[in-house]
Amino acid sequence: MPETPAAPHRRDGRSGGGAGVSRDASGRDAPLYAALDLGTNNCRLLIARPARDGFRVVDSFSRIVRLGEGLTATGRLQDAAMDRAYDALAICAERLAKRGVAADRLAAVATQACRMADNGSEFVSRVRTGTGLVLRIIDPAEEADLAVQGCATLFDRTSQAVLVVDVGGGSTELSWLRSENGRFRSVGWMSAPMGVVTLAERHPEPNGALTDWYEAMVGDMAEALNKADEAAHGLKPLFAEGRGHMIGTSGAITSLAGIHLNLPRYQRDRVDGLWMTRGECEAAVDRLVAMGPAGRAAEACIGPDRADLVLAGAAILEAVQRAWPCQRVRVADRGLREGLLLQRMQRDRPSRRRRPRRGRRQAAGAA
Repeated sequence: MPETPAAPHRRDGRSGGGAGVSRDASGRDAPLYAALDLGTNNCRLLIARPARDGFRVVDSFSRIVRLGEGLTATGRLQDAAMDRAYDALAICAERLAKRGVAADRLAAVATQACRMADNGSEFVSRVRTGTGLVLRIIDPAEEADLAVQGCATLFDRTSQAVLVVDVGGGSTELSWLRSENGRFRSVGWMSAPMGVVTLAERHPEPNGALTDWYEAMVGDMAEALNKADEAAHGLKPLFAEGRGHMIGTSGAITSLAGIHLNLPRYQRDRVDGLWMTRGECEAAVDRLVAMGPAGRAAEACIGPDRADLVLAGAAILEAVQRAWPCQRVRVADRGLREGLLLQRMQRDRPSRRRRPRRGRRQAAGAA
């Protein structure tokens, strides 16, 4: 993965015309861009306008579609799952048309479910024919890179290393970065074929005691991390010594943060960027286990659609924390979509050649 600069961005929901919004030479608001992410569990859309400090969100949409439901057992996307995803994508297409987002300013991708399914490409073709949306199936390396780009502004610049943990529905991408002269550079990455949907399907929640069940999920994820040390190229001591930190990005991790904060309703501005200790993560897990399925479904930060998945996500994070002892994790309500937006906006940004300072020119001539 390429070098990750400190590229600031904002997601404060302001629409065009707000302070800091870019304008073209005629003074008009900058054009709209959009990023669409069809994952194993969620379909997410973000529409934004470039700004001096990144971008301003104009519209967003998210729906749990569980596209990967039953995929592990059959190797194929199921009809009901494809219908749910198609309906969500049709809504996205309507929103894009309503906002007037140009096709060349939309970045639309599909991840693990479509990568893994025998009929993934067929579904992408169906979506293109029926909605006009052109989904590109990306590989795990690009998925990991985009998550890093989307979370880059949350890196603690005083740390020497960062581990970005992107927990998806069908896979988990881990990216290790090391600070070199104030900039973070990728050291390595890996993709574990285990996400909240696949893990929850492998370990259905029992009616009885949940401690053994939760530990079984942690153990299953731990086995999937057997190549983590190799991928990180010797960075583990930095985390053990407190000189590195983690960033966790996923709906399950943001839900965990909401439980930790005792939020009566989900508040992105309080969750995104929140620091949690390993002990605080474990305490939130204990509360989730004690709630049971009905209690989790009633929580505003979880809801019925994620009630059976949130502990799978927590188990994935805990397995990483045990394998990579680290006291600090920063919660990210951002990731792949933000990375897509920043990448597409950067592509269209005019390149500016830096002109040498006059003093430097004179010094060079004198030499």
